[in-house]
Amino acid sequence: MDNRLIIPFLKELEVVDSSIDVNEAITRLRAEWNQVKAELENLFRNRDQKTTLHGMNKGIGLYIQFLFLSNDRQVHDLESFDTLEIKPVNLEERLGFIINRPNLFHSYRQLSELILEQEKLYAKKNIVKKRLSQ
Repeated sequence: MDNRLIIPFLKELEVVDSSIDVNEAITRLRAEWNQVKAELENLFRNRDQKTTLHGMNKGIGLYIQFLFLSNDRQVHDLESFDTLEIKPVNLEERLGFIINRPNLFHSYRQLSELILEQEKLYAKKNIVKKRLSQ
């Protein structure tokens, strides 16, 4: 997937400052995702697909930030996804589907699953890192 496709999603966000601790930044991103997720669940429950676009764009941007930060990289680097150490299976295909069809409920479910999988991979990375440092 061409990484230039993700640039519009980052414009809606306040890109995390590189001087902030990565764990703190990720905690903020997850809290913001929980708010966006609650709004999107309500919109999809009411079958209001027309107004879901803003929330989905924000959610996609949050995920992209989380993806790069959890790999100890800054978002503005926009490296290929292939170079990222921790990422969900079939990331490019799944993210491409979400970006091309953001108003679908299935895209919302896919985005939620990507975030959940990235959280698990990030937690695993931290546990391994902690064990190796002991």
